[in-house]
Order: sequence, then C-alpha cells, then structure tokens
Amino acid sequence: QLTLHQNTPNPFNPSTTIRFSVTQASPIRLSVYNTAGQFVRTLVDGTVEAGTHKAVWDGRDSAGRNVSSGVYLYRLSSTEETLVRKMLLVR
Repeated sequence: QLTLHQNTPNPFNPSTTIRFSVTQASPIRLSVYNTAGQFVRTLVDGTVEAGTHKAVWDGRDSAGRNVSSGVYLYRLSSTEETLVRKMLLVR
C-alpha cells in the first residue's frame, strides 16, 4: 500500500520535498507532470524498501531546464496503485 503526502513547502520556489510511504519493498515511480498531462521529470524510478521516503524536486525538467510557474502534478505509481497530488511552483 502507498501513501503520498502533500509536498512541503507548497507553494514553493526553488525546490520542494515530496514524502511517500510504502508498506513493503516494491518498484516505485515518482514523476512530475504539467496540468496538460505532459511529462516533466522522474524523481524516483526503482525498488524502494518498506518505510517512508522523500524526493526533492528543484523545479527543473528532465533536461535540467527551469520550468515556468504554475500547478504541477506529482504521481506515485507501484504495480498495484497510483496516487496523484498537486503542487504550485511560483517563480
């Protein structure tokens, strides 16, 4: 089972921390998307141990470019479940 916490701080500039928990070791992907559903960046992609974890997003896309101010979605997926939350980047 997954738990996805609200990012802190939110709104943020220049970076934010996303915390999530898993009840057992499992493959996890944590990715950021814009509100149009376009992929921005993957923050975690691999097997994580049971427990609470965190990832930091620095407001950059997968090519290292700063993204614009706005609402972004972060999506946590396992083989069994997907959770999504919103965050606000203010430049």
